[in-house]
Amino acid sequence: MRENGEIRNMTYKPSIFVDADACPVKEECIACARHFQLDIVFVASMKNMTSNYPGTTWIYVDWDKEAADLYIMNHARKGDIAVTADIGLAAALLGKEVSVISPRGIFYNENNIDSMLFMRHESAKKRRKGVHSKGPKAFTAKVRENFRENLMRNLSNFEGI
Repeated sequence: MRENGEIRNMTYKPSIFVDADACPVKEECIACARHFQLDIVFVASMKNMTSNYPGTTWIYVDWDKEAADLYIMNHARKGDIAVTADIGLAAALLGKEVSVISPRGIFYNENNIDSMLFMRHESAKKRRKGVHSKGPKAFTAKVRENFRENLMRNLSNFEGI
């Protein structure tokens, strides 16, 4: 049923859940959701109270570090799509058969999630020892376009449903 992050043969339109606090591709998510007439739910902590996006649903959760993740985990259903950079959340959502894409346009799947979790663990161990990396590569227009194209390709599986 799932191929490279894509879900086929669904009988309902999915919802898109966005882990919104630090999501750099909110506008791309909205454009894709509107194109396919899908519901989109942004989940953010109370500290990010801006929601200048008409026609979208915003859920504000506590400031707790995991509150947005828990909301998404409790509300996303099989076949939905989630946008998050949180690898732990992605791993949990994959277990619920939710399609998960990073803001950089990479689909998390059964083939790559274990290595991503391992790299996250190793990076955390290094940080605890005082070793810090340079951080992520710059978020460019090309990265933004890659995200949009990959999300559109995934959502095109639902067109006509």
